[in-house]
Amino acid sequence: MNLTQLRAFHLVAEAGSFSLAARTGGVSQPTLSAQVGKLEANYRVGLFDRHGRGIRMTPAGQSLYTITTRLFGIEDEARSLLTGGQALTRGHLRVSADSAYHVMPILAALKRRHNAVTFTLKIDNSAVVLEQLIEHGADVAVMAKATSDPLIYSMKLREDHLVMFVPKKHPWVRRGHCSIAELAGHDVVIRERGSITREVFENGLAATGVVPRNLIEVETREGVREAVAAGFGIGVVFKSEFGNDSRLRPLSVRGADLTVSEYVVCLQERKRLALIRAFLDLARESSRSAQGSY
Repeated sequence: MNLTQLRAFHLVAEAGSFSLAARTGGVSQPTLSAQVGKLEANYRVGLFDRHGRGIRMTPAGQSLYTITTRLFGIEDEARSLLTGGQALTRGHLRVSADSAYHVMPILAALKRRHNAVTFTLKIDNSAVVLEQLIEHGADVAVMAKATSDPLIYSMKLREDHLVMFVPKKHPWVRRGHCSIAELAGHDVVIRERGSITREVFENGLAATGVVPRNLIEVETREGVREAVAAGFGIGVVFKSEFGNDSRLRPLSVRGADLTVSEYVVCLQERKRLALIRAFLDLARESSRSAQGSY
């Protein structure tokens, strides 16, 4: 078994492309391609499906990646122990999140502190984010969904809550608030099932017995925003995600608990890896800062 070839495969699998893997690993792209090609030839197995300039792991590649993740993770952990946690010099972190708003400040701090570190960020609903983490499609995740899985390390980052929002000409704008009971008989524009926004909102409706006229499902936050601006109904969003839009006005909601916690999560077996540990440390700093601003 050639460890150099295995490492080449692992770099490419982590980065999702040969070019990014070459930059992250500090080797040339032709060298990486040759090493992965030899590994495939030696064992007569395809590890990547190559389509245009992109790649996708085959089932055999995904199984091997699970093994190399443990293999090189242990090596990384040993190196961290022996070097006493010295500064990171390079690495690539795969991050999955249900929103860019909570994770981006942590990534910005990571980049400032470890300039040579690169990362990829995937945004999806909480159910998909958790699945990516469990299937080794992400190294660390930030999501508003608690989990009691003993295989997953979870750390509370901060709290957030849902607000409603309406077009600026809506009659509720001047009030700046609404009660959840007032949603009865109104159309509400909401994220798809599987999103934490939808889950928290529907739990609030069930607890109060309120039934809107229609729930209009839109898959992205941007889509929800545009639908509300176009007059399709009252929007639902987390306060931290509302941002600034001159067409719309946020409304605080009374009469229901629409609070949710945001968590940083990773696999228990990987939380001591240098890159993941650096991310967790910065997340703790961000959490303390957020608590101090309440």
